[in-house]
Amino acid sequence: MPTNVASSGIFLDGDWVDPQGEMLQVQDPSTGDVFAEIANGTPAEIDAAVAAARRAADGAWGRMTAVERGRILRRISDLLLENVAMLAELESRDVGKPLSQAKADAEAIARYFEFYAGATDKIHGETIPYQDGYTVYTLREPHGVTAHIIPWNYPLQIIGRSVGAALAMGNAAVLKPAEEASLSSLAFTEIACEAGLPAGALNVVTGIGESAGAALASHAGVDHISFTGSVSVGRLIQASAAENVVPVTLELGGKSPQIVFDDADLDAAMPFLLRAGIQNAGQTCSAASRILIQRTIYDEVVDRLASAYDNLRIGPAPTDPDVGPLISAQQKMLVERLVKEGEGRGNQVVTKSPLNADVPANGFYVRPTLFGNVGGLDPLAQDEIFGPVQIAMPFDTEDEAVSIANGTDFGLVAGVWTRDGARQMRLAKSIRSGQIFVNNYGAGGGVELPFGGIGKSGHGREKGFEALYGFSVLKTIAAYHG
Repeated sequence: MPTNVASSGIFLDGDWVDPQGEMLQVQDPSTGDVFAEIANGTPAEIDAAVAAARRAADGAWGRMTAVERGRILRRISDLLLENVAMLAELESRDVGKPLSQAKADAEAIARYFEFYAGATDKIHGETIPYQDGYTVYTLREPHGVTAHIIPWNYPLQIIGRSVGAALAMGNAAVLKPAEEASLSSLAFTEIACEAGLPAGALNVVTGIGESAGAALASHAGVDHISFTGSVSVGRLIQASAAENVVPVTLELGGKSPQIVFDDADLDAAMPFLLRAGIQNAGQTCSAASRILIQRTIYDEVVDRLASAYDNLRIGPAPTDPDVGPLISAQQKMLVERLVKEGEGRGNQVVTKSPLNADVPANGFYVRPTLFGNVGGLDPLAQDEIFGPVQIAMPFDTEDEAVSIANGTDFGLVAGVWTRDGARQMRLAKSIRSGQIFVNNYGAGGGVELPFGGIGKSGHGREKGFEALYGFSVLKTIAAYHG
């Protein structure tokens, strides 16, 4: 693999180019040390990226047959698998993610490209019975140029579900990674180029959101925008898209509940209740930050969770702990402030995991915290904290559980733990959420499973065939032949 990915960050029309603007320092969250630099992309570089994508969409890439596109995506998948160890190490250091979690992400992006490689020639239109003398049929065509503004918490996975689907449909993509974690995106770009992706089909501009991101979101040459991130930035992205009247897919996070009834298999549930909250140090849009527990088993479940928290291993990402650092000093300060404010309002602190004695002093670590008996209107129960913080909330009845679960502005993911089949179906239909997991949570990532939210969790769907539909335009053709 070439070695220049950490010294640039601008990939235009098939080539790495010298950045026009300043360079940004890249910190290792585990230690706080600076270990690389990336370019702070300019609006001019965004303009060049969009122009290159347009040439590709109108040229060789856009004219390529679906089966040929699929073969290239399959080569990308194969090369990704060959480079799992390298990608995992890079992602782990850049994001601060425990090494085993980073390895799972590197394997997941390869699976995304495998899935979408096989789907390229399987997106079909349909014929529509109509009036005598007409033949009517539909086609699905690419938008053209798609913009992908991705976050720092899961760069590899979100490239797979976003860029992978867009390329599969024949779009040409412009990728703006998060400035906090861009290195795996650059490594992926080199792999895609090595696999034979034509010039201009993928263009990458790193940099801060206020310049590179804003320029891409507002660019008149973009035909579709995909954004994953915060609600506040999502509003800005949607406003920019509205100015140019282009569609946008938004995935904006959540405050996801897991609901535990007293007939649940607690031995099966406990690992999910914990991991879904502390994975990636809680920096996961679908993190199960609210645990709703039927009152008859509330004390037992909270005690078991507290014991698990007390035994968590917290440390540098390369040591593969249970919980690594947060992404930045800013995120560390934010999470610590929200926890302190929660304590100040009188919320019960069930436990805080101890930090290991050898945790680097300048790393961005926080103590995973479990709160108990939190009220439904407390900010701890309403706001996405994006850190290793979970709250336990008791309930008595099924209706009360549904009311609490639906009692936020978010609706991304929910989990239901019960052996009662009828109750499973009732709650699956009653909870307002884009995904519902029954007696599991996450379904192992689920590349094939449509993913997205309602309310302030966003709109549009990623993953599976639904993502391909979102990255395409439906054209209706009515031919009159008498």
